[in-house]
Amino acid sequence: MAFTAENLAADDRFSAAILHCANRLLAIYRESPRIASIFAAQQRWLMAHAGFALHYGYPGDGKRGLYSGRFIDFAVRNDIASRNTAAAFMQEMLAYRFLQAVPGPDKRTRYLEPTEIAEQHFTRWLLAHMMILDSLDGGERAAKVAADPSAMMAAIQPLIARAIIDSQAVRSPGPTFNLFNWANSGGLVMDYLISRLPEFPRAAERVVVGPLSLRELREQFMISNTHLKRLLTQASNMGSVGWTEPSRKGDFWLSGPFILEYWNYQAAKFAIIDAAAEAVLGPAVHEEPQARRFSSAVL
Repeated sequence: MAFTAENLAADDRFSAAILHCANRLLAIYRESPRIASIFAAQQRWLMAHAGFALHYGYPGDGKRGLYSGRFIDFAVRNDIASRNTAAAFMQEMLAYRFLQAVPGPDKRTRYLEPTEIAEQHFTRWLLAHMMILDSLDGGERAAKVAADPSAMMAAIQPLIARAIIDSQAVRSPGPTFNLFNWANSGGLVMDYLISRLPEFPRAAERVVVGPLSLRELREQFMISNTHLKRLLTQASNMGSVGWTEPSRKGDFWLSGPFILEYWNYQAAKFAIIDAAAEAVLGPAVHEEPQARRFSSAVL
């Protein structure tokens, strides 16, 4: 039986998984910043998932294949992006060679597919999440995916994409999360701030994470000083982040409600990924028909 968002969010041991996930995503970004920048804002992340899923075969859609017109119509219909934004994203992916043209059934249509480097990067994202799920229950999801990554990606990713696109809990978990995740590079900044947490307490009013270097953030995530300051100022005005002393002095803190937004988002996302994995791979572990419990060996 797959994890649910509710039992993940309710268990304190999931906090270790969340912190580990934030660090894993940052590590992937540092190794491949250009392609990882696709995930740096939610709109781009959703468009990337949509593109892969259309290529592999979107669940419930009789057609298969990725081409510009179909992608743009899909993005608009699912309230992911405007026609102009979706078209610009496709051109950018071609320019960066994350997409390439391939022969298709209709010679009048220019069919596209993810390049090997794009597929490898997406597979790393999937494996990182499978490994974290495995750490919670002793499953073997990651090993099964790694045994045939191309086939597993083609089978599992469209299920994840459809569920994510249909999920308000993932697409709009809360005002502060949305502020960061819709800003260019904001998702990376948020992951970094979360990774600085000494723990992941759900009851705390605020949690201090220590000194924060804006210069380090700018250089690490290629974000302008103006954009970064505006982002943090907006979050500060919402009461979601701040400094322990005036004029951005002292230690930096995150509010409890902001942390909970991130917590609940991760729970919803991991539940979706686990359900997709179970649909393709079967149950992660064999167990008696009783309430599922976490393994004590968490991360």
